[in-house]
Amino acid sequence: MKPLHAAADVGYLTTTGRRSGNPHTVEIWFAAVDDTIYLLSGAGGRSDWCRNLIAEPKASFRIARTDYPVTGRRVRGAAEQRIAREAVFAKYDPGYGGDLTEWRDGSAPFALDLSS
Repeated sequence: MKPLHAAADVGYLTTTGRRSGNPHTVEIWFAAVDDTIYLLSGAGGRSDWCRNLIAEPKASFRIARTDYPVTGRRVRGAAEQRIAREAVFAKYDPGYGGDLTEWRDGSAPFALDLSS
């Protein structure tokens, strides 16, 4: 498996459109913990990328010109939600220049598990 470029500022999630069937790419903040990429949806899971990922979990995530096949899922367990929120928050809060705690605490966490 290719090593994750976890220090990159942003990643690019490509999902399959749940209605169109076409690829849909968004630029997004992320944090990698072991073989899992965590994302937070400030819209509470109502964003198109979230709904697309729920409808079709197979997706790809591009970091620093490297594409990773992933399987997405909404994080449900409290312990993993805490890991997701803290990992993404810790990566972006120091350089943001604002308070991200409300975003961290109110966002819906999603996980992208690396596929082989």
